[in-house]
Amino acid sequence: MTTPLQDTPNLGAEALLTETPATATGGPERRTASRGTGRRSPIGAIVRWIALGATALVMLVPLYVLVISAFKSQEEIVQNPLAISPTTFTLQYLGEAITSSKFNVIAAYGVTLLFVVLVNLFCILLSAPVAYVIARGRKKWHMGLLLLFVSGLFIPGQVTLIPVVFVLRVLGLINTIPGFVLFETAATLPVTIFLFSAYLRTVPRDIDEAAALDGAGRIRTFWSCIFPIMRPVVATVVVLNSIGVWNDFVSPQIILGTSSGIYTVTTGVYAAVGEFSTDYTVVFPTLLLAITPIIVFFIIMQRHIIGGLVAGATKG
Repeated sequence: MTTPLQDTPNLGAEALLTETPATATGGPERRTASRGTGRRSPIGAIVRWIALGATALVMLVPLYVLVISAFKSQEEIVQNPLAISPTTFTLQYLGEAITSSKFNVIAAYGVTLLFVVLVNLFCILLSAPVAYVIARGRKKWHMGLLLLFVSGLFIPGQVTLIPVVFVLRVLGLINTIPGFVLFETAATLPVTIFLFSAYLRTVPRDIDEAAALDGAGRIRTFWSCIFPIMRPVVATVVVLNSIGVWNDFVSPQIILGTSSGIYTVTTGVYAAVGEFSTDYTVVFPTLLLAITPIIVFFIIMQRHIIGGLVAGATKG
């Protein structure tokens, strides 16, 4: 048998559980919930969507016109530039562009792909060790070396073409594949070293110390332990350099020249459509063949661009 005095503590505990100061006075839980229910102004969201939509239209409409015009006749392109129907769709002009004697698309693909592979290979082999020395260095000259390479980002490549032509002519490399590859490699070094050094600063130095304790030298430490970790930023550099080399027109046009007989995709298109600039059934199919591989490559690899840039944006 219990007494009222024995029941009092239990009633007090129940009262504390059922009515806490936080709930009774609108405490943190209620204040947090009230803050979470706040809504942003819909006007800002509408403005952002309008801006994004306008930007997408500016970029996608020319691409749309290019794609559909590659499968239409000259009359349809002029009269209905934005429309296409099953009755006007034809593969005739695209087939003629593939087999055209003016533009050997297969040979242009091969030459440009060779340049892309060689430039990426030499660029990574040269810039990765330099970026490692800069990132691991603690002296002022390491920062000065980085600033020296980064300063190359502020010099337009077209400005250096004339001095480069004179230098390559003296070396006997003008109108040759090695001369063009050396120029393109040098042009990609500044941004590559900048990205590599920024990423390597996020890699802990404990890896270097552990490799040194195992008896590995600096060179072996880098290529065996550090370089495999750089996969995200290497992928980013490969994508950016590949797009740059594939789309470059001025450099191969001047350094290789027409006398070499070596045509990239861009210079091959220029040579093919130069005398048929008003014949849209030649221009549009040829341009479509030139841009299709790099667009597909970019769509497949676009996630590596953001991933590599974000990976080196924070201190690890």
